[in-house]
Amino acid sequence: MSPLSKVQLHRQAEQLVDFINKSPSPFHVVDVCRSWLRGANFTELKEKQSWCGAIKPNGRYFFTRNGSSIVAFAVGGKFRPGNGTSIVAAHSDSPCLKLKPVSKKSGSGFLQVGVQTYGGGLWHTWFDRDLSVAGRVMVRDGAGGYAARLVSIDEPIMRIPSLAIHMDRSANEAFKFNKEIHMTPILATVDKVLNGTSDEENAPAHHPVLLERIAKQLDISTADIADFELCLFDTQKATIGGLLNELIYAARLDNLNSSYCAIEGLINSLSGENALENDSHVRLVALFDNEEVGSTSAYGANSALLESALRRIQASCDGANMTSFEEAVANSYMISSDVTHAVHPNYSEKHESNHRPEMQKGPAIKVNANQRYATTALTSTILKDIAKRSDIPLQEFVVRNDSPCGSTIGPMLSAQLGLRTIDIGNPLLAMHSIPV
Repeated sequence: MSPLSKVQLHRQAEQLVDFINKSPSPFHVVDVCRSWLRGANFTELKEKQSWCGAIKPNGRYFFTRNGSSIVAFAVGGKFRPGNGTSIVAAHSDSPCLKLKPVSKKSGSGFLQVGVQTYGGGLWHTWFDRDLSVAGRVMVRDGAGGYAARLVSIDEPIMRIPSLAIHMDRSANEAFKFNKEIHMTPILATVDKVLNGTSDEENAPAHHPVLLERIAKQLDISTADIADFELCLFDTQKATIGGLLNELIYAARLDNLNSSYCAIEGLINSLSGENALENDSHVRLVALFDNEEVGSTSAYGANSALLESALRRIQASCDGANMTSFEEAVANSYMISSDVTHAVHPNYSEKHESNHRPEMQKGPAIKVNANQRYATTALTSTILKDIAKRSDIPLQEFVVRNDSPCGSTIGPMLSAQLGLRTIDIGNPLLAMHSIPV
């Protein structure tokens, strides 16, 4: 495998930027991936339907769950039940603010929106940003049923303003705030709304002006809106920056960076005319929702989603037996791909002295003796050998003993299934900041 040229690298960076800009919520992430996979001749499967007879060697398939998690896989031409699966797992969600079920708030002449914090965001970075909403809306279809529609309002409609320095002289020493009280976005002024046509006083859950804007975006009536799951996002677009155009300035790089690379890598691996003909394994990518809040949901990594997919793939192929799944797990290998902390030039002391991943020097293998990462000597050796053959530089990351260590979906999936797993990630700065 030859290294990418500068032109190819720039094209990949531009595609990542485009992917991020089209994906302000996990629902949009999956929608974009679905579109790309269909364009690459993948067939969509439904979990509620039988897969028997549907999965064939040399076939390409995907399915979604909840509209916010997706699994895509390609079956090798020489695959037989019991053969392994080569897996890349990542997540589709990022820390954000989400609208409360009753979001209608007001105070001091302003209409405000009640929000919940989702995940471990660097919340002070959400102040004074141009915010909007995106997500899934359940719409009445006029026949007694409901349809899920995606919405994303591109223009800034909300802001969480900081308190002026004149009213808090200590703000530059210690910016302290209450997430329930001080992180309530402003939507509009009361006077402006009351001079309009919205029936503000009779709306029980959400401000009518907000519902009207969502309905306008979807070209429906507000009466057609049954419910929604909406998150706030920064309307500033992702872009390529830096004096030499070598950096990516973007929101949600944790973990859309890995999600993009996984889906793009799977599709690119199939670009040859006979790409699967001599492959005896299954190539699989899984993007899970809810990683930022522990993964324990019906569509998170701590569910039976991946196990169910692996079992059904094995059982759906001719020649399967009672132990095909167990044999396949023992023959499989998984990369848990999530971003990692690049050494910060202003805070380099925060990194362990021998493990300081730098940007542009390759992905970092993540290791933790307390099993916060799933990497072992065996799985590390395998990846290092693959990287050496392809001239891919690798780094290694370990947290300091006096610092807490984050975790990934790697350990839980490895423990659930007994999969040989390695945790890796591309280094970045300012993880969990709103622009990241």
